[in-house]
Amino acid sequence: MKKKIIVVLGGGESGVGAALLAKKNGLKTFLSDSGIILNKYKKVLIKNQIPFEEKGHTENIIIQNAIKIIKSPGISSKKNPLITKINSLGIPIQSELEFGKSYIENSYVIGITGSNGKTTTCSMIYEILKKEGMNVGVAGNIGHSFSKEVIKKKDIYILEMSSFQLDDCLNFRSNIAVLLNVTRDHLNRYNNIENYIDSKFKIAIFQKKKDIFIYNYDDPIIRKGLKKYPVMSHCIPFSIKEELHTGAYIKNNKIFIRNQKNQEIYFLNVKDIPLIGDHNLYNILASLIIFEILNVKKESIISILLKLKSIEHRMEKIRNINGIQFINDSKATNVNAVFYALKSINAPIIWIAGGEDKGNNYIELIPLVKKKVKAIICLGKNNKKIINFFKNIIDIILETKNMKKAVYMAYILSSHGDHVLFSPACSSFDLFKDYKERGNKFKQEVRKLIYENF
Repeated sequence: MKKKIIVVLGGGESGVGAALLAKKNGLKTFLSDSGIILNKYKKVLIKNQIPFEEKGHTENIIIQNAIKIIKSPGISSKKNPLITKINSLGIPIQSELEFGKSYIENSYVIGITGSNGKTTTCSMIYEILKKEGMNVGVAGNIGHSFSKEVIKKKDIYILEMSSFQLDDCLNFRSNIAVLLNVTRDHLNRYNNIENYIDSKFKIAIFQKKKDIFIYNYDDPIIRKGLKKYPVMSHCIPFSIKEELHTGAYIKNNKIFIRNQKNQEIYFLNVKDIPLIGDHNLYNILASLIIFEILNVKKESIISILLKLKSIEHRMEKIRNINGIQFINDSKATNVNAVFYALKSINAPIIWIAGGEDKGNNYIELIPLVKKKVKAIICLGKNNKKIINFFKNIIDIILETKNMKKAVYMAYILSSHGDHVLFSPACSSFDLFKDYKERGNKFKQEVRKLIYENF
């Protein structure tokens, strides 16, 4: 191996995408992963003649040869000894997002972050822009490598940006940045809520005056942050609670945008939108501002909004069995997501929750749980926190480490007209690979109920 190469740390979607982009641009590249690389990614690396290693980092190869490190977001910058050593030696480390952006010339970048709603909003914007015939790509935390999309040379890139990805960004700039909400999340990784807020606001602080920052006016943390952080871009709010002088809002159950000419434009009635819940209204309002900026036809927007469906694993209706509605909300990995899930259901609820705790505080759920929840089923390796918090509020709390048993218990406890809500409030890593595997297992067990006799 020749000296002075690009070393990519991490052999998942992000890392392999970065390696492909580096190779495409004539850079000598080496990929290293501390774990086992999936076969689908190994095949890509071999096909493109990119050398790699797995099951550990060969430190001397990396340290002695790297002119730059491209780091996948899953690798902690603070707790990884190799990263600490690389930093001490002054070898530059770049995030996959910033590496990808360095190869963009005239494309338009829309960055979207928030504790909840990122995937739904990105997917909605992508689908509408694609149907309008625009050359658009979607990437980031949504599951597609930004670097791979850069190779395809799109005119517009929509990026779902997690706090972990933003942590690694030193100067990433979006033409349009969106901050949907900020709630307590990932506090097992961040020492306090302020550090988490710092990460979220990184989506806006590198913008220029000509850029646009779209934000949730109803979120007190965001409004407070606007006074603290140096946001120079043009700020446009959205709200479901107040009529605004600019931006998007709801008035008398109708959705409006007030454009830069101070014209109030009516879109449609809230009751006509098939997606339920305030969280979906926030996502739609943020998206509408982007469509207005990009001059998307009003008729096109309305026709698609009237046909919206939930994304997989987000308030996804699975089956109605003997009058009992089963809902898969596996993507609800924090308390705020569960809050909106519970709020949107107007029926008695059997709530399946649990997983790997992220520093959760369940206090905001108490009024909704008291009002709507009949029983809680805890699914996880360690359910003590949930049990201890709700044991004086809910009479029936059961626990299991098995999805089949969780679904069975929920069914037995349910009556005609009830909803079984699988909305964990926790990450999935104690029992599952990710929230998708967890949600798919839930759906699989629900569908089995149809063929089994109890």
